[in-house]
Amino acid sequence: MNRDGERQPRPALDPRLVWRSAEHRDLDEWAGLIARTAAVEQPVWFERRADLEQILNSKNNPVAANTILGFDPDGVARAYARITKNRDGDKANGSGCVDPEWQGSGIGSGLLAWMEQRTTDRFAEDAADSGDAGAAVPRPRLRFYTEQQHHHQAALFAGSGYSIVRYYNEMHRPLNQAAPDAVLDPGLELVTFGPALHEPVRLAHNAAFRDHWGSEPRDEEAWGFVVKDPQARPDLSGVVLDRSNGTVAGYQLATHDAEAALIRGFREGYTELLGVRREYRGRGIAQVLLADAMRRFAAAGMDVASLDVDSENPTGALALYVKLGYTAVNRSMAWDKELEPAG
Repeated sequence: MNRDGERQPRPALDPRLVWRSAEHRDLDEWAGLIARTAAVEQPVWFERRADLEQILNSKNNPVAANTILGFDPDGVARAYARITKNRDGDKANGSGCVDPEWQGSGIGSGLLAWMEQRTTDRFAEDAADSGDAGAAVPRPRLRFYTEQQHHHQAALFAGSGYSIVRYYNEMHRPLNQAAPDAVLDPGLELVTFGPALHEPVRLAHNAAFRDHWGSEPRDEEAWGFVVKDPQARPDLSGVVLDRSNGTVAGYQLATHDAEAALIRGFREGYTELLGVRREYRGRGIAQVLLADAMRRFAAAGMDVASLDVDSENPTGALALYVKLGYTAVNRSMAWDKELEPAG
């Protein structure tokens, strides 16, 4: 309902398409739609079939309620939208796309309205499921991420009341240069990431990112998306342990997108996550982890080491990356909008 007590109308989706939530039978059509869109828009990364299989198995964000696919009369997927939200989170994240042949006809606006309504409903559902009738319900908020070259997305968000709340830099470091020298303090040990470290590193990540803007704790399912990522490369990932007690002091988790290498023209070792627990900061651990990553990437035949960084990261990460030879090659933005709560 709105502030006057009237029931909010459901967003109208384009009647030229048949709309329903995603199902396992849609994997090929869904992946095909995203690939066709990516071929035109050239994002740095996009979801592929294996990623969508993970999404279909999510328990925290079941696709039956949190996705929508639009099919033309021939059964070809032409548009898609999805939101995700942590049960106790203060925001939902939206994503989606419209087939390039169908863009410019208002479908994107309809999907955006659907995601906003679904976000409002999801906040109300999570509040009801919390069991605490007296708890304050956060105002619904929806977030999107765009790359700087995607002007049509920026225009849609700006025209729909969204504002940029953060900038991120994609940074590359050539691997034809020697990795910097970096040595751990006595008592610390660098090891390769593996299954025995999945849970200790998850806990270390949640601790390390408590003071990072926009970060929320990752539960077992969310962490499963990290360690079971089809592009995950544990052999290129390192963990620093405190020998005295086995505590994970820091970690660097890497991925490699072999398909993107064919499109972009270079092989990239990507640092997906890098973190150091607060009590271990100031001891050069991040520098050791990145230098180790560079050596691992180079030995695996990569051309560049890459990562993304919040331009306002509170730990001074940007300055460290520049010092180690990384340079910014692309920029992305986070867009937020606060929504009216469900009546």
